[in-house]
Amino acid sequence: MSLSLQIDHFGFLEDGTFKQRYLVNNEHWDQKGGPILFYTGNEGDITWFCNNTGFMWDVAEDLGAMLVFAEHRYYGESLPFGQDSYSDTKHLNYLTSEQALADFSVLIRELKRKVLGAQESPVIAIGGSYGGMLSAWLRMKYPNVVVGALAASAPIWQFPDMVPCGDFYKIVTQDFARSGLNCDINIRRSWKAIDNITATDDGLQWLSGEFSLCSPLKKTDLDGFKAWLQETWVNLAMVDYPYEANFLQPLPRWPIQVVCKHLSFDPSSVSDYQLLGGISEAARVYYNYTGNCPCLNTSSTATGNLGFIGWYYQACTEMVMPLCTDGVQDMFEPQDWNFQAFSDECNSLFGVRPRADWAATVYGGLDIASHSNIIFSNGGLDPWSSGGVTRNISDSVVAIVIPDGAHHLDLRYNNEYDPHTVLSARIQEVEYFKLLNHSELHFPC
Repeated sequence: MSLSLQIDHFGFLEDGTFKQRYLVNNEHWDQKGGPILFYTGNEGDITWFCNNTGFMWDVAEDLGAMLVFAEHRYYGESLPFGQDSYSDTKHLNYLTSEQALADFSVLIRELKRKVLGAQESPVIAIGGSYGGMLSAWLRMKYPNVVVGALAASAPIWQFPDMVPCGDFYKIVTQDFARSGLNCDINIRRSWKAIDNITATDDGLQWLSGEFSLCSPLKKTDLDGFKAWLQETWVNLAMVDYPYEANFLQPLPRWPIQVVCKHLSFDPSSVSDYQLLGGISEAARVYYNYTGNCPCLNTSSTATGNLGFIGWYYQACTEMVMPLCTDGVQDMFEPQDWNFQAFSDECNSLFGVRPRADWAATVYGGLDIASHSNIIFSNGGLDPWSSGGVTRNISDSVVAIVIPDGAHHLDLRYNNEYDPHTVLSARIQEVEYFKLLNHSELHFPC
């Protein structure tokens, strides 16, 4: 389904409209007051998020709920200017979280106006990651439209001067350290090993062959190669699920444990060649678990269902999330957060400069105690929990921490391998939803 929406909700010169795609399932909906669970779409195709948000499907019958999955503007098929949407910065100008929240608000109001029985149905916003940020912000900005929100793995505090920029990579490192002997130590050593091996042309050729790269490495590619590996380890931390899954790539259960089996060398005696051989096998767990990949492409690290250009534009405008490493408390090469360098890169790519403090201004930063009816869930394995709300703010802005959970594990389908901590979290979330059907949340501590 689709709804015609304003391209610009906040100005009057751009009077055009576009079609926003949304998906609806009312199989279990109780038309006499059953809730509407409204998924606030992320930076990608909404069908992909719909298929990876099994929690909503699992609880729909118990709650008598209608399910709605709304696509975020500029992603999937919801393109404000069609094929020209990404053509230049002028067309990208309306890609903001504020415009997306207004889209969701208008869509909800239209559904309640047009769907018989929906007028009396409370709407609960649900989202994960950036979508979780949007679900929390939708409740904050439009409390007249949604009665509450579940914000899963939502790093609403991963902005300048809110949390330490190094905490993200510390969590990634802890995930590898707990998953296998010497695993994090050997990854930390691998960066120097790459430098040593690639000091010669023969070593560069060997490394390209050892990793079965689709394009042989050149000296000028080494920074990009290291960044590719670093993102690989980050993505593994995000999707360290207890069962086989294919959220970013097809992976085994507890994939970091599988990766670490290739990295258990004694750091005091392993050679650079042995170490990088293990690193290549570890990378194949992520990129070629199925065995169907003839070569590894260092220009890609995740599914094509995510809109990388759009998200990078958002990061270059208002989603400024500082990350840094020190090489001591984490397993990566030291890299400071350099806002000016980031701003210059954004200006070079898009002709825009980021507004570092805008998110704090428009969404309240750390000061969210005046809001109500928001559940923040975070997994202890998820590096994005570094910028998440992991403590209760009030009796109705509450936190659920899932020690064994990776990135929004609680939003996925129930699985026989789920740890009890995520099963408990889902039970709590459903109980909160039932309370929202009747009154504001006031949870016991």
